Amino acid sequence: MPTARLADVTLNYRIDGNASAPPLLLSNSLGTSLEMWEPQMAALAARFRVIRYDSRGHGGSSVTPGPYTIEQVATDALGLLDALDVPRAHFCGLSMGGMVGMWLGIHAPKRIDRLVLANTAAKIGTAELWNARIDAVRTGGMASIAPAVLARFFSSQLLEAPTPIVMRMRATFDQLSPEGYAASCAAVRDMDQRHLVSRIHAPTLVIAGTEDFSTPAAETRFVAEQIPNAHYVELPAAHLSNVQAAPAFTQALLSFLTGRKE
Repeated sequence: MPTARLADVTLNYRIDGNASAPPLLLSNSLGTSLEMWEPQMAALAARFRVIRYDSRGHGGSSVTPGPYTIEQVATDALGLLDALDVPRAHFCGLSMGGMVGMWLGIHAPKRIDRLVLANTAAKIGTAELWNARIDAVRTGGMASIAPAVLARFFSSQLLEAPTPIVMRMRATFDQLSPEGYAASCAAVRDMDQRHLVSRIHAPTLVIAGTEDFSTPAAETRFVAEQIPNAHYVELPAAHLSNVQAAPAFTQALLSFLTGRKE
């Protein structure tokens, strides 16, 4: 896959769809890669020029010294759009990717058409929680936290009978750089956009999961309530709702981005 060399990071990315179609940028969650969007790709690539990438410290993107910040990771997204000569795009991000979307909606509104924030919150967890995870990863590697994280990603039923995409995502998580992951955890730990999300004025869809313990539906709903005229959808899924409730997620995404029912 191609890479984009930005000021201090190289981002691994992929583009699918017609070059003349409206651009759509997808931003992955903490602990995943651009492959997390595979369940949506067939439908999205038929209508959009889909740009997906590995966040700094993840997948095929470079692992730069941490800790990272959400501003830094969001600036990477803008840098990728600049490198591809895309002045404005739709944006969909899940979890950490959703935090990136909030930052862009607040600080770079002219770059965003429609905004989708999935399984995310304006503030996630406590400093103690994130510091404990960072310490565990630095001491014991990704294997030390894999069972707990995967239990939040997916329901127990899906983990007991994993689909091919779930199996690939398990492998991706195991292969992540502990330093890149820890640096990204710090970005999530230090982010608090609760007092800023009301500044977002892009048409926004907020998606939550009823079984999401990482970003509970009540916290995701708070984001929707702060953004003027935001749409809110709750799906029967854990944290990675785009995988566990893929058909419903894709339908909600397409309906919102195209402005019509699918």
